[in-house]
Amino acid sequence: MRECNVEKNKSKCTCTYEPCPRKGMCCECVSYHRKSGELPGCFFSPDDERSYDRSYGRFVKSLARR
Repeated sequence: MRECNVEKNKSKCTCTYEPCPRKGMCCECVSYHRKSGELPGCFFSPDDERSYDRSYGRFVKSLARR
């Protein structure tokens, strides 16, 4: 398995939730949100990401607006 490049990932992370302990650890972020029936913030447009609504429904609606 490849090593996680946390600092490189952090530089590309679009999540605005600052106290997030998973920032830069994409596999942990995806796993966390998947368990909650959600998608990570990086899947959303900047406006949709700032809503903190990570639901599949919000994601589908955001795609329709693109």
